[in-house]
Amino acid sequence: MNNGRFAIALHILVLLDKAEGELLSSEYLAGSININPAMVRKELMSLRKHEFVQTKEGKNGGTTLARAAKDITLGAIYKSVKQVSLLGHQKNSPNPQCPVGKNINTHLDNLYNDTEQVLIDQLSKQTLADFSKKFN
Repeated sequence: MNNGRFAIALHILVLLDKAEGELLSSEYLAGSININPAMVRKELMSLRKHEFVQTKEGKNGGTTLARAAKDITLGAIYKSVKQVSLLGHQKNSPNPQCPVGKNINTHLDNLYNDTEQVLIDQLSKQTLADFSKKFN
């Protein structure tokens, strides 16, 4: 689910920004989000793959931001967790003999992609640092 993953990723990243370089454990992050630490670790793997976070293994390990919050846009975070189109995909196969049915999926895909691009453009105007300031 796109919005669920985006919310979890953003929550994690704001916590890491507020920690100002201190390593935070997945248990601590999970406690704030109120989810299982395994889910946090899964999301951290994705965030690390996209170079938003860095982790240190072991007893005194944890996670911190890999780059400054001012250099991470919300649009980049959204794109990193995006799995499917924001509005979904057409699941049925309309009648190809119908003047609407034969072209509806193409037009819906274009509409969905254009709409999602507006969202990404808007999110890209705001950095993690901007969003994080809301929690001062």
